[in-house]
Amino acid sequence: MDLGLKDKVALVTGGSKGIGKAITRSLASEGCKVAICARSQAELEQTAQAIQQETGREIAPFVADLTNPDDVPRMIGEVINHFGRIDILINNAGSAPGGLLEELSEEDWAQALQLKFMGYVRCCKAVLPHMRKQGKGRVVNIIGNDGVKHSYWEITPGAANAAGQNLTLSLAEQYAKENITFVAVNPGPVATERWDGLLHAMARDRNITYDAADRLSKSSIPLGRICTPEEVADLATFLASDRAHFVNGTMINIDGGQRKAIMDT
Repeated sequence: MDLGLKDKVALVTGGSKGIGKAITRSLASEGCKVAICARSQAELEQTAQAIQQETGREIAPFVADLTNPDDVPRMIGEVINHFGRIDILINNAGSAPGGLLEELSEEDWAQALQLKFMGYVRCCKAVLPHMRKQGKGRVVNIIGNDGVKHSYWEITPGAANAAGQNLTLSLAEQYAKENITFVAVNPGPVATERWDGLLHAMARDRNITYDAADRLSKSSIPLGRICTPEEVADLATFLASDRAHFVNGTMINIDGGQRKAIMDT
């Protein structure tokens, strides 16, 4: 199936590693020119060079801290100056510290909401005037199933994700009349660089061993394994294409049918 992505310009936040890196590779493989942003210049440049050599498509790195309100419009402006347009925004940057309510600090809550939610808000706000001028745009928000499948040791990401999901659905209703559409993708556990750290945190907070945390996580998914970054990237790439432009104001879980209550056993 030709997704019609050749020569489209996509911006992927958090594009230097993990899910964002897989999405960047997938979009480039379909013919997109891709701007990637993250906080580490070295990781950005390494990822951009590797994927550009692999796919033959231009991958342009832009350093930005999405928790800084001034960084986001600057970065969006730099992408526009470089490529001339942004057809697709993939909001992906962000993580939130897990933990139990009694253990979480004010800083933990602020970190979760500033990056995982407000980073998405800032990117949408900065890119929308350009998409309106173009007469079309697509926003795919990579959020997480914690916002719709609650668990007491993931309340900060759950709160940030629920806010992001509400944002996605609200903007989808507002901007569709201008041919700008929004969709949310909600992954469950994904085998990224962060996964090992998340298992250690879960083991610590639940007072269980690392191996037990790993078994519980996988047992909560009927497929018996966690997702790969490439599986999320395949879905995000299709949703970013014109083939899926009519999929608006929708949330799609990609979690193998995870049932989090099993993880309480």
